[in-house]
Amino acid sequence: MWFAFALAAVFLLFFGFGVRRDRRRFGNAVHLGLAVTFLGIGLIAGIDDAPPGVAETVMLVVLLGLGLGPVVLAGLLTANGVKMVRKEGRSPANLLSLLAGLGMFGVMILAVAAAATGSWALNILVVTTLFLLGYVSFLFVCFVGYAFLYGRMRVRRDADYVVVLGSGLIGGRRVPPLLASRLDRGREVYEKLAAHERRDGVAPVLITSGGQGPDEELPESHAMADYLVERGFPAEAVVREDRSRTTEENMLFSRELMERERPGASCVIVTNNFHAFRASLMARRAGMDGQVVGSPTAAYFWPSATIREFVAVFLQYKVVNLGICLTLILLGVLAWASR
Repeated sequence: MWFAFALAAVFLLFFGFGVRRDRRRFGNAVHLGLAVTFLGIGLIAGIDDAPPGVAETVMLVVLLGLGLGPVVLAGLLTANGVKMVRKEGRSPANLLSLLAGLGMFGVMILAVAAAATGSWALNILVVTTLFLLGYVSFLFVCFVGYAFLYGRMRVRRDADYVVVLGSGLIGGRRVPPLLASRLDRGREVYEKLAAHERRDGVAPVLITSGGQGPDEELPESHAMADYLVERGFPAEAVVREDRSRTTEENMLFSRELMERERPGASCVIVTNNFHAFRASLMARRAGMDGQVVGSPTAAYFWPSATIREFVAVFLQYKVVNLGICLTLILLGVLAWASR
């Protein structure tokens, strides 16, 4: 028990040092997840010392959570997936929560079949799958938990720029609601920065970042700037970055603009809240001195969007993650072959 608490303290220290060094690191999420995991193990290991009735209640809650939790989660993901398809269409990204829910039900059915038949091969397949899901699920919970914390960090007051990331246009020229929420949030951040007294007396600048897609009549950044100016935002405070086609290019080309005008400039980057943490990882790789903040998103959009963001981060560290997954699969194959 004490060993688990010691490990929890060590990983909590790693987490604290990591956040102090740079908040935009996925390692922070993993260290926090490990700290919480070992803390939980320590608490469960010491449950025998709890007052009468407490241990039984805790174990009952844990068993119910392990038994019913996956079923409830799979049902919620499947229902959300159906709603997502109805509202947003059948693109691969919109199918993620539905596929995740159906996949969970598939694993449950496979586990029942393995238990009913007593098949060695099926049991090995189920155990290997559960280990894989356990590893991926741990990283997913780390990602979601730290993304939640990152999104609630106080917005810096000393930034030189506000960078709003594009997300596509409706009909080739109109700003959609998703992008409008980013622009409204960007304006809010800009006004707070402008109201904050700066030592150099230089006003902040807002950059709209987005190039022209093949089905768009004008660059996204121009439509974004027009949206702001039409609603009373000062035109002289807007700079258009109109070359980027991806989030990575949003970061790189916006950084070029900032470095050209104000070398060493800092910024606040605005995107939707489900995208904020991954965007912060990209900003760090691009060498931007920038904090990322999120704008509101419809609740039904969250599950598929969050899964998509996690998959992108998971593949960003594909050498480690796929290496561990392949190792687990290999162990399962060796266990099956050893019979």
